[in-house]
Amino acid sequence: MATPDLGSVGAYLVAQAFGRHFPGVRAAELERLGYGTLWLAGSPPADLAVAEAALDVTESVTVGTAIVNVWSAPVDEVAASYHRIEERHPGRFVLGVGIGHPEATKEYRKPYDALAAYVERLLELGVPQDRLILAALRKRMLRLSHDRAAGALPYFTTPRHTAYARETLGADRLLAVVASVVLDEDLDAARATAREWSRTYLNLENYVANLRETGFPDLKTGDEPDDALLDVLSALGSAERIAERVRTSLADGADHVPVFPLPATADPLPAFTAIAHALGLPTAK
Repeated sequence: MATPDLGSVGAYLVAQAFGRHFPGVRAAELERLGYGTLWLAGSPPADLAVAEAALDVTESVTVGTAIVNVWSAPVDEVAASYHRIEERHPGRFVLGVGIGHPEATKEYRKPYDALAAYVERLLELGVPQDRLILAALRKRMLRLSHDRAAGALPYFTTPRHTAYARETLGADRLLAVVASVVLDEDLDAARATAREWSRTYLNLENYVANLRETGFPDLKTGDEPDDALLDVLSALGSAERIAERVRTSLADGADHVPVFPLPATADPLPAFTAIAHALGLPTAK
């Protein structure tokens, strides 16, 4: 099975944060900066209209969802939306799917079984395995990503997790590791931004359990992050320092690194521009 060509570095952003300015300005500009894939974060509705709109205003960049939530997006509608997009923009869309969190979903039940059933239905409805990527953290979900998808898209993880995920997935599946970054050379200010961002996820047991297994065994749900944890969960500082973190993630086993500038509500374009230059991304023609 061929895995999708995402390029080595992507742009990860919360599309809903920019209203009418997205996707026209942001998507086209990010393509010009040389990012290989645009990841639309949050829980896009089943019509996948935001992904289609980004594809409409770009020429060759791949667009992915990060992620479609199985509890809020009916699977048959998602499959129909995938086929509509594929017909209009063949080979340029990747469907990222995930299970969400019990703290945010009253319908939440056995997560592995629910995601596996959702993926099987997508495959039955003709969504190709090599256009599916799963939000996976721990062993069973990573194995599902290997067996029934093109690979995995982990978020809020450490470099140690990247090596673990690579080993679990094997060499023949895609590993796209989100790099949350703060472009701010005042390290105290950068850590304050990262600390505020991290609090949401440190109240979600799925993420905390994964961190306990990958280097922070004493961490408890709701803990306040210390500097050591922040420094592995995010890349802080200059564009050059962030670029080095991206290169390290690729060396640790990631095939693709979506860059996510924080805070999520700020205009990310200045950070994306500086990081693209620091990485020497090929400017899109």
